[in-house]
Amino acid sequence: MTSTQSNNLPLWVQDRDQVIAASVDAQWRYGTPPDYTRSKQNLAQESVCNHLEGTLAAIAQNLVRTFEMEVSFKTNPQQWLSVIPEQFRISTNGGKEYTAADVSAQGTYNIFMANSQHYKATEESFESSAKLFHTTFPQGFPWEVLEVYSGPPNVTFKWRHWGHFQGAYKDFAPTGETVEIIGISIARVTNDLKIVSLEHYFDNTLFLNKLTAGGKQVSSENKASGCPFSSWLRKFKNN
Repeated sequence: MTSTQSNNLPLWVQDRDQVIAASVDAQWRYGTPPDYTRSKQNLAQESVCNHLEGTLAAIAQNLVRTFEMEVSFKTNPQQWLSVIPEQFRISTNGGKEYTAADVSAQGTYNIFMANSQHYKATEESFESSAKLFHTTFPQGFPWEVLEVYSGPPNVTFKWRHWGHFQGAYKDFAPTGETVEIIGISIARVTNDLKIVSLEHYFDNTLFLNKLTAGGKQVSSENKASGCPFSSWLRKFKNN
């Protein structure tokens, strides 16, 4: 696919701010459209790729970013411009396929993470999972396409998700490390570049190992509730 001016392309593969501006009748999850100002600043400073407008990499990146925005903020899948709602399916690491309605109800974090030792998707709601990762990565959790290996109808691409681990993950202490996930996805699209299905592949265990590397936090409450005789015992041992 050759480079094309974005205004010759469908709205849903243009910059997501243009999609938001055009979504005048959308049912927004939090009452108002999202503001990606901080995300744009992070991307400008930390992206490793700068895809030329209209290239296949830029188109794939815009499409997935639009999809993520719509899942996160538009409550009605019928208003998602990026997918064919009735046909859409999504899966992670060859696991269960979920519908647009499933993703709208559960959120992408629960679909991606599933159940494991350090994350229980079945115990998290859309809201609680979003709050958890916003707390873990208070400066944001940007996403970008690194490489595209094949074009439509099966767009296969490599991506990078990263964030600065500066907030607690559950009761695990933040390490301050930049946590990076590298994955591969296959997006099956229509002739007008709407998503029919998405398959994501990444190392979920490696990601969670990084989020638990700092060890359990010790709260001030726990410190204060220690054995009342501990100081006396320490003196006794030293005598």
